[in-house]
Parts: sequence; structure tokens; C-alpha cells
Amino acid sequence: MKNDVWPMVHAERAALIDDLSHLDGEHWEEPSLCDGWTVHDVVAHLVDTARTTRLGFVFRLAQARFDFDRQNAQGVERERGTSPRETLERFRQVASRTSTPPAPLDSRLVEEVVHGEDIRRPLGIVHAYPQEAVVRSLRYQARTPASFGGAKELTARFRFTATDADVSIGDGPEVSGTALSLLLAMSGRRAALNDCYGPGVPALATA
Repeated sequence: MKNDVWPMVHAERAALIDDLSHLDGEHWEEPSLCDGWTVHDVVAHLVDTARTTRLGFVFRLAQARFDFDRQNAQGVERERGTSPRETLERFRQVASRTSTPPAPLDSRLVEEVVHGEDIRRPLGIVHAYPQEAVVRSLRYQARTPASFGGAKELTARFRFTATDADVSIGDGPEVSGTALSLLLAMSGRRAALNDCYGPGVPALATA
């Protein structure tokens, strides 16, 4: 059932808002796992994607000359408040929304889990994600092409095996780790490879 995605998305937004509410302002300027973005930038991006509608996505993409990176950068600039408190309040205001760009709903779950770790890991914050949310996100990334932010091409070169869930996807040298670490590694977060092992890890690090 696709409509069961939103409760998981809303739960992850609420948990992240709670973690952010305890941060000092200086922590918001820490580099995130998302290259080139601070913690503050990632939160602004989450506000932007939570507001995004299908029609709005197409309009913004056209404004950005069909450049996804430019569109994301413009969204961060638009939603990044003048202070962390302002951006956090904007996040609170959109936390229960169910609007989405023209993509499968599971992409909303990937967005919350991966960007949640982009923020938490550099700050040493540990969050217990529901296994269903992580595994569902992992399977989505595995079947989604890189052109849409996924890792389908990687599953043709590596076999990803979760040590904490009944998941083994792909063909090639094995990369093992927790489902969360595999999800992050599939999503281009090199730091997660430190938590993985297997003959495929060195090659994945340069993929």
C-alpha cells in the first residue's frame, strides 16, 4: 500500500525536528554528508521538497533550465531562513504535508532517511530508524536509475547484502553492512563505506 509511506515520512520529519531543536547555532553550519551543503542547507532542502507539488516541480525545473542541481540550489536559497530558528520553524510548518514531486512516493522516504543521516552523522547523533523504512528505501534506490538519484547501475556491478535484514541485491563483488549503511553507500555517501566490508568495498569507493 503506497498510502502507508506518509506516516513513516511524517515520523522521520518529527524525529529530525526534535533532534534539531537541541542543536546550538554553530552546529547548523557544520558540513553535512551532502557535498557542498551545511546542516542548515540540508534542512532548507527538506523544507523545499516538503513544499514541492507535481506542478510546482515542473515549473521550478523549467526556471532552472532543467538543471536538477541548480533547481536544488535555488530551493535551498529560497527556504533557508536568516537564522536556524527560522528555518526550523519552516520545517515544523511543513512536516505534516503530503505534497510530492512527480516521483514514486517511496522517494519521499529515501529523502527523509538519507538526508536525516546527512545531518546526524557529522554531528554524532544516533537515530534508530524503523527497519521497514530503511529496507524500503534501500530497495527503492536499488531499482531507481542514477539519473533519478538512485543506484540501479551499481546493482549490476556489486552485490549489496544487509547484515541486519533479509536483503541481498545485485550481482558482483559483495558489499556487506547494515541496511542503513548500504542505503547511504548506494546514495553516494562515502563516509558510510567505513561501516561496510567485503571484496566489493574498494571498488565501490571509486565507483
